[in-house]
Amino acid sequence: MSAAAVRRALRESVSGLPRDFWWLWTSTLINRLGAFVATFLALYLTVERGYSATYAGLVAALHGLGGVISSLGAGVMADRLGRRPTLLISQSATAAAVAALGFVQHPMAIAGVAFLVGMASNASRPAVQAMMADIVAPEDRVRAFSLNYWAINLGFAISSTAAGFIAQYSYRAGFLGEAVMTLACAVLVFIKLPESRPERAPVAGPAAEPETGLGTVLRDGRFMSVVGLSFLIALIFQQSSVALPVTMGLEGFSSSDYGMVIAVNGVLIVALQLPITRIIERRDARLTLMVSALLAGYGFGLTAFAGSLGVYALTVAVWTLAEIINSPTQMGLVVRLSPTHARGRYQGVYTMSWSVAALAAPLMSGQIIDRFGAAWLWAACAAIGTLAAAGYWLLLRTLPTEPRGKAAGTGAGAGTEAGTGAETGPGKEAGGAPEAGDGTRSDSASMAS
Repeated sequence: MSAAAVRRALRESVSGLPRDFWWLWTSTLINRLGAFVATFLALYLTVERGYSATYAGLVAALHGLGGVISSLGAGVMADRLGRRPTLLISQSATAAAVAALGFVQHPMAIAGVAFLVGMASNASRPAVQAMMADIVAPEDRVRAFSLNYWAINLGFAISSTAAGFIAQYSYRAGFLGEAVMTLACAVLVFIKLPESRPERAPVAGPAAEPETGLGTVLRDGRFMSVVGLSFLIALIFQQSSVALPVTMGLEGFSSSDYGMVIAVNGVLIVALQLPITRIIERRDARLTLMVSALLAGYGFGLTAFAGSLGVYALTVAVWTLAEIINSPTQMGLVVRLSPTHARGRYQGVYTMSWSVAALAAPLMSGQIIDRFGAAWLWAACAAIGTLAAAGYWLLLRTLPTEPRGKAAGTGAGAGTEAGTGAETGPGKEAGGAPEAGDGTRSDSASMAS
């Protein structure tokens, strides 16, 4: 590809998006530049503090449990109280909890504060995802979500490498650094981002959009099936922040070694996310999700054969391709299945799938590693990836081509959305990012996004 073609593709990827989106994008980047807890918590507990893999898994599971509890509540808050207040509360609470985690010493205290960190950090995800859908016109969402995910991983690529060396000097410095960066995100949101929650139009009769509560979301069979498959994928990706560092630590690798290996994930996403998104955005979603599930499962499965940094980096590259493909396709599907005035609730339930995985994955990985060895865990990842691929094949035979509901967005760039999602066929995806998520990142590494 010529330099002119690269410049043209870059210009097409970033042009035409509203100013509020770029402030939200900047907030995401700052957040991920300060990421530390999600990436190095397991190493902190096993290498620095000398606890077992089972205890590290328990603490990480409590972190995930906090996210499970807050995901649903934060989704309701984003719809009722607003996106901006939810973000401010979440980010301020996250900064305080992360700072405290660097000072607590007792095992029970560490576990309790990790639970609070998970609760506070995950509360921001439904609000971020709903705000992005509010302020960007439907035809631009594929680019917007991909750019946001790109920012997550640009920050992660930088922070994971730097934080590995910071951890060798002082884990406490890493915790405090994340607290400062998260607080900076809250300040940016307070100064630059207006509320974007759509106002419900006073429409009566059959044209009115019905009230949507959490019960309505939970009874939406198709959406909940997607949530279930998302849980399986998240269960695999969560091993990157728990089982992978523990396994490398048991084999004698240092925190900086792990930081360099996991940085491959962020670097590849920064390099490939936008061009690959341009390729897959009009592809059959069922096929892309099946491929991503298989790459994720067998990418982690290959870790059983890793014995050097180079092989570990190769396995990360394989499942990173899965993440690049899965994230925009999966989030596009969630947006299309979400009624406009219930985006927060739908995003909250979707976020819950990652939070439940963040709860289950450490318990699973810690127990399997301690009792049977890491090889059995990586084999289980391959099996789960195969199961998820089969699930996508069965479920996504027909897909709605438009987001559900009618737009009433008040934020900049909010566009109208036609249709109710009754149409079928793969259609164009509206790509997206998880904070941690998350977080997924995919949160494969975005538990604190």
